[in-house]
Amino acid sequence: MPTASPAEVAATKQLSAMTRDQKIASLLMLHVPGTDAAALRSFVDTYQPGGLIFMGDNIAGTPEETAALAAAVSPDIRFPLLIGTDQEGGDVRRIRSDEWPSSVTLKNLPAAETEQAFHLRADLLARSGISLNFGIIADVTDDPGSFIYRRALGTTPESSAERVAAAVTGERGLVLSTLKHFPGHGAAPGDSHTVVPATDMTLDEWRAAEAPPFSAGIVAGAQIVMFGHLDYRSVDPVPASLSRVWHSILRDELGFDGITITDDILMLRNTGLPEYQNVSENAIRALAAGTTMLLFVLGSSPAVDGVDPAVLIAEIGHAIDAGRISPQQIDDAALKLLVARFGIGS
Repeated sequence: MPTASPAEVAATKQLSAMTRDQKIASLLMLHVPGTDAAALRSFVDTYQPGGLIFMGDNIAGTPEETAALAAAVSPDIRFPLLIGTDQEGGDVRRIRSDEWPSSVTLKNLPAAETEQAFHLRADLLARSGISLNFGIIADVTDDPGSFIYRRALGTTPESSAERVAAAVTGERGLVLSTLKHFPGHGAAPGDSHTVVPATDMTLDEWRAAEAPPFSAGIVAGAQIVMFGHLDYRSVDPVPASLSRVWHSILRDELGFDGITITDDILMLRNTGLPEYQNVSENAIRALAAGTTMLLFVLGSSPAVDGVDPAVLIAEIGHAIDAGRISPQQIDDAALKLLVARFGIGS
C-alpha cells in the first residue's frame, strides 16, 4: 500500500476528533458579505464551515489587504479554510484589477495564451490569500446568444478541451483548480441563476459534445468539479447537482476522484419552482447524490436569505438519522476536504 501523505495523516487524525455536526459543517462553503474581519471571523467561529467564498463585496482593496482579511478569518496556516472565489477574468472577476485576457479573446488565441493568462490570474489569487478558483469554464457552445458563450473557452469540444487543460496547467501549484459547470451548460439554454436549464441531449451525444473539456481538465490535474443545476432530461430528469447518475458518470466514466461541489444551492430556490423551495432539502439531495461540498452564497443574516447554517446542519443530521445519507459518506467527504485543507497548509 502507498504511504499516507502528511496531509492524509493529519486529516485522518482531525476527522477522528470531530463531532458529527462539525463534519457536516466542514462540507459547507459559505459566504458572508463585507470586509469586517471581526464579523467574518465570528461567523466562521460560530458555524465552522470548511470554506468561505469571497465575492466582490469581500474584496475592496489591494491583494495584500485581501490576503490580510483571509488570514484574519483563517489564522491557522497549518489547517486553513478553503478560501474560494470566481476569477474567470473578463465578465466574471471578483478582483477587478485582473485585466489579463479572458475567454472572450482567449478562445481565438493559441492555447499557450490561456495557460499564461491563468497563471498570472492564479498568482494574483495566491497573493490575495485565495486558495481555490472557481474559474475554469469547461462548457462548450458556438452560439453567441448563449448565456455561457462569452465565458466559454472554446466553441468546439476540441478547442475548449485544449484551453481548459491549458488553464489548469497555468493554475498548477498556485490555487486549486475548478472545472464548471458539469455536465455542461452549453447544451442547456438559459441562465441557471433563475431557471433550471434543460436539454434533451442523450448520453452518447454528451460524451461527444460536452464531456471532452471536462475529461481534458481532469487529466491535466483539476482538483475540483462544480456541478451545475442543469437538467439533461434523457439521462436523469433532475438537476445534475442533485443527480446520483451524473455523479456516477463523473466518477466512473471520467475517472474523477477529487472534490465535487454544487453551484450555489440558493440558485435552485431562485427558480421559483415549488420542488426547490426547501433549501435544506436541496442540500440533502445533493449530498445523497454524492457531492463532496455544498456552496451557499449567503446574505448578511438568516433574515435576508432565510438560511441559518445551524438549522441546515441540524437538518442534514436528521437526514443521516433517517438513512437518506450514510455516516460513511459524510466521513468520506469530510476527509477529502480535510486532506485538501492540510495540503494547502503544508
